[in-house]
Amino acid sequence: MAKHSTPISSRDGALKSPWQAGINPAHHTEKHAPGKVYDVVIIGAGITGLTAALLLQKAGKECLVVEAETPGFGTTGGTSAHINTFADTTYAEAQSAFGREGAKLFADAVNEGFALIKENINTYKIACDFEFKKGYVYAEDPEQVKQLDELCKGMLDVGLDCNYNEDIPVPVPHQAAVVMEKQAQFQPLKYLQGLEKAYLQAGGALLTHTRIESVKIENKIHLAKAGEQTFKAVKVIYATHVPPGITIFSFRCAPYRSYVLGVKLKDDNYPDALIYDLQEPYHYFRTHTIDNQKYLIVGGNDHKTGHDDPEKQFADLEKYVRKYYKVAEVGYKWSSQYYIPVDGFPYIGHIDGIYCATGFNGNGMMLGSISAKILADLILGKKSKYEKVFSPGRIKPVDGFSEFIKENADVAYHFVADRFGIHKSDSLKRLQPGTGKVVEIDGEKIAAYKDETGEIHALNPVCTHAGCIINWNGQEKSWDCPCHGARFDIDGKVLTGPATKDLLKINADEN
Repeated sequence: MAKHSTPISSRDGALKSPWQAGINPAHHTEKHAPGKVYDVVIIGAGITGLTAALLLQKAGKECLVVEAETPGFGTTGGTSAHINTFADTTYAEAQSAFGREGAKLFADAVNEGFALIKENINTYKIACDFEFKKGYVYAEDPEQVKQLDELCKGMLDVGLDCNYNEDIPVPVPHQAAVVMEKQAQFQPLKYLQGLEKAYLQAGGALLTHTRIESVKIENKIHLAKAGEQTFKAVKVIYATHVPPGITIFSFRCAPYRSYVLGVKLKDDNYPDALIYDLQEPYHYFRTHTIDNQKYLIVGGNDHKTGHDDPEKQFADLEKYVRKYYKVAEVGYKWSSQYYIPVDGFPYIGHIDGIYCATGFNGNGMMLGSISAKILADLILGKKSKYEKVFSPGRIKPVDGFSEFIKENADVAYHFVADRFGIHKSDSLKRLQPGTGKVVEIDGEKIAAYKDETGEIHALNPVCTHAGCIINWNGQEKSWDCPCHGARFDIDGKVLTGPATKDLLKINADEN
């Protein structure tokens, strides 16, 4: 694995992404004046939160960004950083569920998010390794050829570029392929730092290491509470993937993890493009140069959070890469979380007085950026052509109902079966150093992690969000909830929501 001599920023897991190297986040110590009412409090300093904050601050609003950890701690720091004009919800699927007008709006949103990233890079002179690249999607069997035809036709129907191409820049046997011009890639944390700098220079305020636990309204003012601190604002934006607590999004978005490798090759057979296959889940490829060293960035093996073995997912992904490439070294490996909406479209807007954006699928860079623009426009009293189609309160199309039932039947299973399961677990003594497991002691379940010194970190395994039983993620050294995607570190501290409260600690000596 790559060694880091330069400072690195933190992220929501033990594994480091290549974007963290050389990123040294500042400690922002804005003194909060009790009683001060901000125009907008933005919760979360990822790409959605900081883009919205910058747009609003430049428009004359007085903003405060409150981040539980450091900017880019969540998905922005773990993305594979593809910027494309197509999406995981294909335009053919979008047209089936939302009609041609809905599919065209979705395409416009993806492209406008892309354009906003490029505009910010130009306006604020952000050095973030942005490069235009060609994009390729290829099919490996006759069934995938049909899918490819539908994908390309869907793109053409909404006015996007898509052309058939015989060759692809990866050594994988294939039967058909399409190419798209002017796709792009960048270094996401360098871009985020550029947004942060521009926002602060515009007079914005930013607090890090401050977790908002609740928001309530009194006399038309929102009160955002973090421990003993209370922040007041006329408007509040949750830019945290899913808002905390049990909300409609708990039942409309499913959490997934994706796995990524940064690989050094023995030869120079690095692709100069963005490439995607049509497997389920699909693989994606690109090249990025980090500290003068090229890396093949390969991702895939996505699954619902807390459901499969991360070690196996990484092993399978590495085996897949080695099948087609001469691998010298796996320099980086990491995973990241995203949320899939049940009907294929993101939820962007306001509900119960709170503005939010979630359900970006695997397209968070573009959809996070356009979400910020939509939310800023709504707060500024402007009309947005996307307001209705992405509304969190929209009626779910019939096409999405079966997926909705499947996801939530799965949640119900874990809520009941895990809690009342009767399978015996290994004792604490049999835990190997550096590993964790939900074990059963005297009829009670305990989430136990044994560190390298042999010390046991014991926790109540019941997720503080909705009561499901957590699972151990041995690669990221985290406890992951298989129901709604909340994640906790070895001491039970919340890493990612929708949980806001830490897991309860247990004295292992008492068991």
